Amino acid sequence: MIKNSLFSLLYVAALVIFVSPHTVSAQAVESAQPFKVGTFAIDDIPTVGLVMQNDELIVDLAAANRALELLPQYPEMNIPDDMLGLISQYEYGLKYRVYEIVNWLVEGDMLSAEQRFIHPVADVDIMAPIQYPSKLMNAAVNFYTHACEGCTEEELAAQTRERQVNRGVPYLFLKPTRGAIIGDGEDIIMPYGRDAIEWEVEMAIVFGKSGKYISADRAYDHVFGYMVAMDISDRGGRPPGGAGFSTDWFVGKGHDTFAPHGPWIVPKEFYGDPMERLHQTLVIDGVTVQEAKAGDMIHNIPELIEYASSLITLFPGDVLQSGTSGGTGAGRVERATGSGYLIDGETITANIEGIGSLTHTVRQETGVPDDLSGSQLPPVSSYRP
Repeated sequence: MIKNSLFSLLYVAALVIFVSPHTVSAQAVESAQPFKVGTFAIDDIPTVGLVMQNDELIVDLAAANRALELLPQYPEMNIPDDMLGLISQYEYGLKYRVYEIVNWLVEGDMLSAEQRFIHPVADVDIMAPIQYPSKLMNAAVNFYTHACEGCTEEELAAQTRERQVNRGVPYLFLKPTRGAIIGDGEDIIMPYGRDAIEWEVEMAIVFGKSGKYISADRAYDHVFGYMVAMDISDRGGRPPGGAGFSTDWFVGKGHDTFAPHGPWIVPKEFYGDPMERLHQTLVIDGVTVQEAKAGDMIHNIPELIEYASSLITLFPGDVLQSGTSGGTGAGRVERATGSGYLIDGETITANIEGIGSLTHTVRQETGVPDDLSGSQLPPVSSYRP
């Protein structure tokens, strides 16, 4: 009898401990509010943060987590100190801790700049979200309107019908990461003497899980989220002579600052199907030069992922850009400058609805060191006819 009574008391005590809201908390499986994630310089320190309240506030994720862990119901959990770490661990449990932080802030009505770990977006420097992907893949000529730049409506319709019948497989190329990737507000630098620089607004798909031979049906399982990107391009080409190639993808795509990314990443659970929602635009000094929706895409995003992963293993933090639409190129869009290409001092803004905007000033490099041997890439104006 004594043993039974003692057992009953212990059982009741255990129940009290396990159901007490002040002692433990079931891990959150939903977020009370959508959020985005990014990398920000806070007090000159690169910091992973949550973007909340209509993109007005930045939450220092690690600092908010330390404050949360002061409450007894939350166990300690490490928050990675960079975006690659967050992306790698997100689907392996970290996502639910982030949800707990968001729910704690929302339910406690704590979303204000008065919290020491919350900052107005205007008070931080926005950096490129991922410092840096192991690879940056790009789809070339993946929108029907881009494949027929300058065409009449009849020519575009005819070429589109022909391409739809014989789409083939995507064409992908690689761009550098460190050096090429820049964050919102940083200048786009046109290299010395390179005067045929174009713009391309693109959606960037960020991978969250590794994979090889990922089928289109399983493609979104490997996606972490989406961000805005630009593929800045040098159309000046190679100088004549030498190897005899006129096309050079390294020259065309590889310069420093030619891969703006950001301003932050929208996790996929807060964006929806990009093939239904995508709406991207690019504006130069107030003139809209590009606008497209996903219906203009030749190979859809799951197909791009299947193709890319058939070539190379995709890792967390890798980025795939889905291509651009018509509206690029010399003379195709009339602007106040009268120039078909970018010129020094122009402001370029790329936007994707539901994600955000990247804004950059274009600057021309004015010179090179005087001790170069002549083996450098020359100005376009020096090319022989």
